[in-house]
Amino acid sequence: MITKAIIPVAGWGTRRLPITKIIEKSMLPVGNRPLVDYSVQELIESGIKDIYMVISNVEPCQVREFYKDNLALNQYLIERGKEDRLKLAKTLPDDVTIHYTVQDPAGKYGTAVPIAMVVEEYSLDEPVLVFMGDDFIWNPGGESASKALIKAVKNETDSAILGVEIEKEKVEKYGVLSEKDGKLVDVVEKPTPEEALSNLINVSKYIMSSELLKRIVKYVNEHDFGPKDQEYMVTDPIDEYIKDGGVMRIATTKGEYLDGGSVEGWLHANNVVCRN
Repeated sequence: MITKAIIPVAGWGTRRLPITKIIEKSMLPVGNRPLVDYSVQELIESGIKDIYMVISNVEPCQVREFYKDNLALNQYLIERGKEDRLKLAKTLPDDVTIHYTVQDPAGKYGTAVPIAMVVEEYSLDEPVLVFMGDDFIWNPGGESASKALIKAVKNETDSAILGVEIEKEKVEKYGVLSEKDGKLVDVVEKPTPEEALSNLINVSKYIMSSELLKRIVKYVNEHDFGPKDQEYMVTDPIDEYIKDGGVMRIATTKGEYLDGGSVEGWLHANNVVCRN
């Protein structure tokens, strides 16, 4: 049973400036909740008890503040006879713990880096879910992304990746999954519709086996990319893992992929959530 998850939320959110000068990107509101909380609550509902968040080295950290109990607010609600709102103010169940790892924005950069940092800091040696903090799958009443991933793996040595179906004409904006017998063969970045072998796109939601996590740590530690060279992309060690015989199964969901990384995507996410 998978009980741990990693959520990277560090970074300046430069695509969303100027608002991210004062609001962390993962804390931008979608409906009446922060963007990252859709993933957090989904993971909790899927049985996750330990969440490892990678945050920036800024104070105060809005993500950390959001998931703390606000004792002054609780007292205010009690004194004003608004006890019914206490449950809305409590953002984390008592049996779930968020652990925080601080990432320096001036250090190594890319999707592999925060994962490697958490694995090393907490000596993780078991399969974990990995969700990015600025997007989520919206599927009220249906199977969640995390449950689809958990269902896809057959044993502890398997990894899994979530594939989301889109129109074939739109694939050239994304990494497209190439698969055989329900297993990932390759992630092809931004192919033309004619070149794409499927209409399943990579939305960076995974189950990573212990073996894959070790490869990610090795990849980050053994390479020395400069800030203008290239990012430490998690798809590089995933590719190596598959080529060496590692199994990464493809999970799918009927939900809609909502991305808060751009203004257009964030506005669309709000429209979708507020309609339901």
